[in-house]
Parts: sequence; C-alpha cells; structure tokens
Amino acid sequence: MSQASHQIDVDEDLKHLIGRCHRDQASDDEYNECMKQVFNDLRAYFTTGVPGYNIKPFDPHHASFVELRRGDPHGPGSFKLILRDVSEYGWTRSEVTKFHSDVEEQRIVYAQYFPEKSLEGQYEFAAKVLGTDLRRQGHWNLTLYDYSQTTSVRRVGAPGSLLKVHIEVDRIGGMELHIGNLLQGQPLNQLADGVINSMWQLGLPFVRPMINDLVSTAFTDIFNESFRYFPLEKFLGQN
Repeated sequence: MSQASHQIDVDEDLKHLIGRCHRDQASDDEYNECMKQVFNDLRAYFTTGVPGYNIKPFDPHHASFVELRRGDPHGPGSFKLILRDVSEYGWTRSEVTKFHSDVEEQRIVYAQYFPEKSLEGQYEFAAKVLGTDLRRQGHWNLTLYDYSQTTSVRRVGAPGSLLKVHIEVDRIGGMELHIGNLLQGQPLNQLADGVINSMWQLGLPFVRPMINDLVSTAFTDIFNESFRYFPLEKFLGQN
C-alpha cells in the first residue's frame, strides 16, 4: 500500500471516529459520552501513532527529560530530581471512564483507568540537608496497579497555541518501585526497596503532589509535540 493511500485510509478512519460526535445535535451528556467512546476507540493508534500528523506512539511513549525542584538551593533544605529517557507502558489496556468538554475554556477533562502502568528510566537526584550535599543517580522502574488519573488539557490561545496539561493521581491500588544506587551497596538497596514497597501508602499523601507535577510537566511537552498543530477541525462532523 502506498503512503498516500495509507494516509487516506487513516484520514477516513479518524473522520469516522472523531466526526461522529455532533455537539449541536446532542445534549452535553450525550456528546461527552460519545467522545468518551472516541477516546477509547483511538487506542488502536496507541502503539503506532499517526506519523502523517507527527503524532508519536503512546504505548510506549517516551519523555527525554523531566525536572522537579523543591526548596531554596541556598537554604537549609532543597532537592532537584531529573528523570531522563523515561518510557511508559500500559496505555493500550487503559480505559477512559469519564469525559467532559468546556468549549468556552478550550478545555477537556477525562478520567482514565489503567489495570497496570509501568515506567522506567534514569534518574539524577541532588539534595541539600542542613548544609550536607547528597547526590545519587542510576536506573529506576515503577509499576502501578489498579491505577486511575484525571487529565485536564487546555489550549491557552488560538488554534496552534500551546497546550497546558495537568494530571491528578486519583487512585493507586498497588505499587512496586525499584531505585538503583539509592543507598551505598546492594544489600542496603534491597532493604530500601523493601521498605519503600511495604510502606508507600503512608508516604503517598506527601509525594502525590510531586508525582502530579512530574507527570503534568512531561505530558505538557508530549501533548504539544504531538497535538499542538493537529487539524482537529478537518475531522469534525459537519453540523
């Protein structure tokens, strides 16, 4: 099949999927329910992306660089966390459970459930505690079970302007986290893994805001790279 004919097939499929929801011909609830189903049907493209529109695959999807800073670097306590070459898996098995659109605010909000989501990459951690410097780096991997999140995507201006993404963790049913070189020596690392994975629920209220910030920063970059210039109006149904 030629590239041109393949693009036509993709265009027709996207027009069929996206264009079947008509805001002017349905109530808000009916429209939102229709768009929820569209999002779930679009999972067929998660592993391939849509190269013709520069949309990269979402399963896995990749973030080359994510940074989080907390505290005053010149004060008594602060830290900087950098994640590099992050890969995330599990999107194909996810399900959008709620969808809401706000035309005036140019915003969509949707809730998503993952039976299992896994991430891995490299980390660099630097902290200052009471004048003492602490630095660590290595490989990390994280698996989340029975996990749900809510994503808000807002365009901050006219078509083609930047997209702003905010993600809130709603629920984590189970978690396994492994951080290489967190402590000096393999036995201590294994001990740290055991402590983290047995007590993560106690620390979740404190780390949840940081997880939200990290994921939101990563997905703002990912969504702008793939969807900022996507010609959505080309596929909307004519009302």
